[in-house]
Amino acid sequence: MLHIIVCVKQVPDSREIRIDPKTNTLIRQGVPSIVNFYDMHGLEEALRIKDELGARVTVVTMGPPPAEKGLKECISLGADEAVLVTDRGFAGADTLATSYVVAETIRKVEEKWGPVDIVFCGKQTLDGDTGQVGPGVACRLDLEQLTYVNKVVQVDEDKRRVKVQRHLEDGVEVVETAMPVLITALKELNKVRRASLPGMIRAARYKPVVWTTADFPGLDRSKIGLKGSPTIVAKTWVPESKPVKTVRVEGASAAEQAGKLFGHLWDGPLPERLGWAAASEARGD
Repeated sequence: MLHIIVCVKQVPDSREIRIDPKTNTLIRQGVPSIVNFYDMHGLEEALRIKDELGARVTVVTMGPPPAEKGLKECISLGADEAVLVTDRGFAGADTLATSYVVAETIRKVEEKWGPVDIVFCGKQTLDGDTGQVGPGVACRLDLEQLTYVNKVVQVDEDKRRVKVQRHLEDGVEVVETAMPVLITALKELNKVRRASLPGMIRAARYKPVVWTTADFPGLDRSKIGLKGSPTIVAKTWVPESKPVKTVRVEGASAAEQAGKLFGHLWDGPLPERLGWAAASEARGD
């Protein structure tokens, strides 16, 4: 049976994000958190493979204890197991430190539930927006990686091959590689299902596996949290809002209104040589 891991992250709902005008930092208090929606499309694809071929789906996240809520949502949709990696020592991690911890978590998941065949990640997160964690995990685990995937064409369990369609800036690319593989998902990959009633009941009773730094005896403490994060945010700021000038265009007819509109667009009266108004009148516009 295939073993699929889905990496998810609980992020602030971008529709509710506000910026403190004095500190220029995110105001997180009172802002609801959601599971990063690109990650949800990765989960949906894992569940589709499970429905078609049979698979164990394990969801992994690194974050504070409240991230358990996001894991329960994943369980309600059909994931089999969920792992929360949480510890003050992981706080302040950038993408380099995060990919290190996630990779070590996947190794530990393999020890507990068996070798991993496919790892799904979202192409990026709503808060960081870098798209670096998935490829970083693949490099640390020496996995084949297929990024920006908008369609999984085929998963051949017997031949241990995966064929996908990738969306690139200049077109679409169909590629095939061997498992184990890491795939980063686009929102076009699928439509995320709704949780079933049995799924919601199971999720309400489910307790995710929780691991802290104490559960990783071989963890290099210099590579986690702030110590392991060379990225420095030098400055953040809110873009200045620019006033937009509006003009109400009125006229007795459509032709007159159009003429005045062109006058504003041309920063002057519409040149009579165009004969546009006369032609419009003749057509009855």
